Amino acid sequence: MIETRDLWVRFGPVAAVRGLSLRAESGGWTALIGPNGAGKTSALRALAGLVPFDGEVRIEEQDARKLGRRALARLVAFVPQKPETPPELTVSEYVLLGRTPHISYLGGEGKRDRDAATRALRRLELEEFAQRPLGSLSGGELQRTVLARALAQEARVLLLDEPTTSLDLGRQQLVLELVDELRQDGLTVVTTMHDLTLAGQYAEHIVLLDGGSVVAEGAPAEVLSAPNVAAHYGANVRVIEDEHGVFVVPVRR
Repeated sequence: MIETRDLWVRFGPVAAVRGLSLRAESGGWTALIGPNGAGKTSALRALAGLVPFDGEVRIEEQDARKLGRRALARLVAFVPQKPETPPELTVSEYVLLGRTPHISYLGGEGKRDRDAATRALRRLELEEFAQRPLGSLSGGELQRTVLARALAQEARVLLLDEPTTSLDLGRQQLVLELVDELRQDGLTVVTTMHDLTLAGQYAEHIVLLDGGSVVAEGAPAEVLSAPNVAAHYGANVRVIEDEHGVFVVPVRR
């Protein structure tokens, strides 16, 4: 569904991403992990067409560079770590903004756009909040609203940059379970994740970056090993695997 080949992202003389090649399959969940400055967000923004890059990004076998911004936005929805959420907008108004790529420059939203926004509100159980201003929402409610806007976009690929940042444990679980449910419709999910245990429980494929390069990739149990975490995070951990996934537990030195 989305693939990179020898992807490089440079900011002046500094290469934030070095030769990244990955393939995220339809309906799958790929997590980019790594220490601070590893290049995770830069890679995700390149997939969304938001930063210049060298190499190749292909979405549904199409060269992303040959797609216009609006065409790309119909295929890929990007949720940044800190999205713009004007406090005066209502939830329904904000979610409807997800239809922007489908609306002509001189046109307005039509029935199809309003229906898509309504479905997104219903899917994320936000109908009762539809007329609430964004500034009145809790952190978890706001995160669900941001996801609803992305869902209303009706893209086939969902890119999430640290989707659980600043959320408490219960809301982290709620958001990730919602994202996991969306994959049932064939949505491809690519996320950056800071919490290794959450990555080990939800992602099917993990790519470990360090210094902008891939240093390990594969299933969670293959990548989230104590030696890998020690080598690339400088952390002493114990790794536990059971039927629910992989758990990475810090251990005092």
